[in-house]
Amino acid sequence: MKKIKCINLGLIDYKQAWDYQEKLFTEIVSLKINNRDLSQENKVQTPNYFLFCEHPHVYTLGKSGDTKNLLINEKQLEEKKATFYKINRGGDITYHGPGQIVGYPILDLDNFFTDIHKYLRFLEEMVILTLAEYGIEASRSKGETGVWLDVGMPQKARKICALGVRASRWVTMHGFAFNINTDLNYFGNIIPCGITDKAVTSLEKELGRKVNEEEVKQKLKKHFANLFECELI
Repeated sequence: MKKIKCINLGLIDYKQAWDYQEKLFTEIVSLKINNRDLSQENKVQTPNYFLFCEHPHVYTLGKSGDTKNLLINEKQLEEKKATFYKINRGGDITYHGPGQIVGYPILDLDNFFTDIHKYLRFLEEMVILTLAEYGIEASRSKGETGVWLDVGMPQKARKICALGVRASRWVTMHGFAFNINTDLNYFGNIIPCGITDKAVTSLEKELGRKVNEEEVKQKLKKHFANLFECELI
């Protein structure tokens, strides 16, 4: 099943989007479990989804994260109109907010390839190829998931896209957060991904102008479809 249903959730509360992800994720996992007891001709094809959204100000902490990387207390969170969630993805702490493209691919990797490392590299490559269309050279940082600029220059290295996923029975959820027109001041309230020696940036900051987020989404979808050899519907 190489078709992936694209759903644009718009600006949506983080918990609401998380619950929706969990619903789709659980449905796919249940289908896979049921398929085990069926003959080949009776097996049901598992669907794939790609959710796009934007969240109000929120900080999320992954399973391996340290709460010390959130540098503000509950009262300060309220003052900044931000929320905080401990969640079930990999990775440490990150920020989501307006002006950021968040993508949640909910895929049955049995439809593509059963390799989480390759899956993460493909998501990074999708962003790297998209940035190249804006004349920006991006790359990976060894041992640090995500997409970076000037990674070989310690004083200049900065992250433009964070990744954090969960997978069970080769079904994925959570995904990436790509800073487009993001208010970077909110990153000052955390140690992003627990990394202390690198900064955070956005496409707006790098280009010196506001960027059309819908245009970026279309480029992301194009590169995703090419990398995963799939059809987005």
